Amino acid sequence: MRYDLWEGPTNEGAALLDGEKILITGATGKIAFPIARALAARNDVWGAARLRDPADRERLAAAGVTPVPFDLSDGRFGSLPDDFTYVFHAAVDPGQDDWARCVETNAHNSGELLYRCRSAKGFVLCSTGSIYGYRGQRPLTESDPPGVPLRANYSFSKVAAEAVCGWVARHFEIPLTIIRICSTYGPEGGAPADRLESILARRPIRLHPDRPNNYNPIYEDDYVELGIRAMEVATNPPQVVNWAGSETVSVEEYCRYLGELVGIEPVFEYTPDAHTPLWPDVTHMHDVLGRTRVGWREGFRRMVAARHPELTLADERATT
Repeated sequence: MRYDLWEGPTNEGAALLDGEKILITGATGKIAFPIARALAARNDVWGAARLRDPADRERLAAAGVTPVPFDLSDGRFGSLPDDFTYVFHAAVDPGQDDWARCVETNAHNSGELLYRCRSAKGFVLCSTGSIYGYRGQRPLTESDPPGVPLRANYSFSKVAAEAVCGWVARHFEIPLTIIRICSTYGPEGGAPADRLESILARRPIRLHPDRPNNYNPIYEDDYVELGIRAMEVATNPPQVVNWAGSETVSVEEYCRYLGELVGIEPVFEYTPDAHTPLWPDVTHMHDVLGRTRVGWREGFRRMVAARHPELTLADERATT
């Protein structure tokens, strides 16, 4: 199916599918919503989420997305058609309660959804880079083993989800891409946005003592484009790929930059209780999905301007 470049206001240059019937689960989330919104310009997009707040339904509808009440945890998908041509599956149990329910939801029920949508040309399972065990000061590759991070319930459930969905995909010959999401950010939020709020509130930013705390943050415009691309390149056997920005930057460096923008020096607190750095190797991503376009400084500036329009940023102050 042909795809073109969308010249929209927030995702300029994003490659869009055209004329497809697409299911986006977790569609009100910070990753899935921008993808659903972008695709709705030229496709029949169904946004599945709990929709307990009427405002969520209204937001999806205003973006041209068909809202569908959907709870991954109940495992009942009878309200969903089975003729979607592409699926981006981002619905998740965050693992804050019972670990067994978390595994049931994220692993078993994701496998059920994959089987229901087995006629799709491409299915994306959102996994997480936090499944990796910490390997010290080097980037993490897709072949690195899992470990036991701070959010053990969630990460363990995603290891299980990859195994279950990988088996279903191979057994029923369903094209699948598993993306290991590392550090997303933008107007919708993300870990860098949370650290921005800490800077503004003059709260210490907790970091792991094995410094620098390297990451490859990916801005909204880029994760929309690479999310769509991930559906297109789905294969059997499944494609597994780190999903991150092309540039490496430490939390220390980007927080200092955020501090310069808002005129507040960040304070760091190093503790072994903080999450270990998540530094992905993006070599395979470049081969499969391509490179990101938005440099981290430009992306962080856009994020601050979008989330805090009341602030006069440093570069604006210098020109007035």
